Amino acid sequence: MAAGCCGTKKQKLNNSSTAPLCNGTMPAPTSGMISLNNGGLGMVALPDMCFFCFDVLYCHLHNLAPPKTPAFSNDAYPLFVTWKIGKDKRLRGCIGTFNAMNLQTGLREYAITSAFKDSRFSPITRDEFSKLSVSVSILRHFEDGDDFLDWEVGMHGIRIEFVNEKGNKRTATYLPEVASEQGWDQLQTIDSLLRKGGYKSPISSEVRRTIKLTRYQSEKITVSYSEYMNYWSSQRC
Repeated sequence: MAAGCCGTKKQKLNNSSTAPLCNGTMPAPTSGMISLNNGGLGMVALPDMCFFCFDVLYCHLHNLAPPKTPAFSNDAYPLFVTWKIGKDKRLRGCIGTFNAMNLQTGLREYAITSAFKDSRFSPITRDEFSKLSVSVSILRHFEDGDDFLDWEVGMHGIRIEFVNEKGNKRTATYLPEVASEQGWDQLQTIDSLLRKGGYKSPISSEVRRTIKLTRYQSEKITVSYSEYMNYWSSQRC
């Protein structure tokens, strides 16, 4: 099941008026570097995964045959692909899945889905391609939280399940970097997620206690267009 990594609309929280963007408003981690939130237990994310996402998008934009099968691992993990644009790294699309998918298939699918089917944005165009950066987040180590505070800012991503005012079950998630980039504490993050998931009534301590929380960790790697071009230049040498 596809999911957006976070919201883009301004939210007025119970104790914060910060405007959350997908993956926060701060610049992405230094291009080509891995942001590790998995406790250091073995690396999965590689720059080649980002290069592959660029290849997939380029071929789709130019109506070319899909790129060849990549050489990186095809093990199955939940994953997200995030496109940003411009020097200020504005969000351009972010979609992923909490279902474990083979990496080669999953990145091929979500490179396109996040670029063209994020309902918050118009589809990415050819003219924008050279202004993009892409991030791949590999999600790992899912655990049920004992309560809505059973997670650490900066280490865990969280997914919450709750029942809205109409009695409908809703879910919402933030990747691990969002809370720290926004400068939020746990309570502000939880309240933001409730708003993102569509909860419109006042948020009380009783509402928070009904939340079912799942925490997870991730590896995130980001590559810019210029790094992508440098990569292909080195392949031709």
